[in-house]
Amino acid sequence: MSDNQKSILLAGAAVLSWSTVATAFKVALSYLTHFEMLLVASLTSLFIFTVVLTVRHQWRTVAALPRRTWGYFALLGLLNPVAYYLVLFKSYDLLPAQVAQPVNYFWPILLLVLLAVFAKQRIPVRKYIGMFVSLGGLVLISAGGREAGHLDISPIGLGLGLASAVLWATYWMVNNKNSHKADATVACFMSFLFGSIYLLLGALFVGVSLDTLPGILSGMYVGAFEMGVPFVCFGLAMRTTANPALINQLCYLSPFLSLFFVSAVLGEQIVFTTYIGLTLIVAGIVFNEYFVKSK
Repeated sequence: MSDNQKSILLAGAAVLSWSTVATAFKVALSYLTHFEMLLVASLTSLFIFTVVLTVRHQWRTVAALPRRTWGYFALLGLLNPVAYYLVLFKSYDLLPAQVAQPVNYFWPILLLVLLAVFAKQRIPVRKYIGMFVSLGGLVLISAGGREAGHLDISPIGLGLGLASAVLWATYWMVNNKNSHKADATVACFMSFLFGSIYLLLGALFVGVSLDTLPGILSGMYVGAFEMGVPFVCFGLAMRTTANPALINQLCYLSPFLSLFFVSAVLGEQIVFTTYIGLTLIVAGIVFNEYFVKSK
């Protein structure tokens, strides 16, 4: 098997994993609170990154990190996994999965706005076309199903979904700017190390009740296939492929595959506006990514 074939298989595994997590979120939330789910998921992901670091013999790299870098990851861990996933999971708790997932997928559009405001990066005029197309899809998803009487859409849940997209865009911007501080796997390990510590300390005050095996297993699934395994697979795919653009493009299959699992496993009736709205969101992102040249 060639390296390109291996990379496609690895990317496919990552995409398939991400396609199942919206369903896994709802299943886990039927047993656990959003805080409990994040605690289990974060510890599971931390374990996976620990195994990966051990296999790659990277513990010396971790030990050699400067104190200032440790402080940076201590702050980054508050953003991801703590703040981002607490907000995201709560939005899933309040919204149908077919609404929460596309709303969170709006983050690349919000990233353009954040880069313009904080990094002073001018938005090319043609990118406004993609932004408004995606925004139209977001409006259609949030309003269409409710007007048809099929979906119970919580305004608070919708706001939290958008907030999670802002938090992820912020994390992407900060992490990308400081990517030189550590290898990607080391960076994930450090973020989840501090995030898990914060969550364990929070559990002393919030109180948790992890007394259901299905809840624990579903939380572990979220940690493994949302935060851990797909990252490793996608990273390996990008390192072995001769066509990174193709690997990136495979990611756009994920939200559509996700609707299949939401319908088949959760039994949600996917309304027509969800399909159209998600298509518009992805179309706007793809337009800005591949059809608009920017510096």
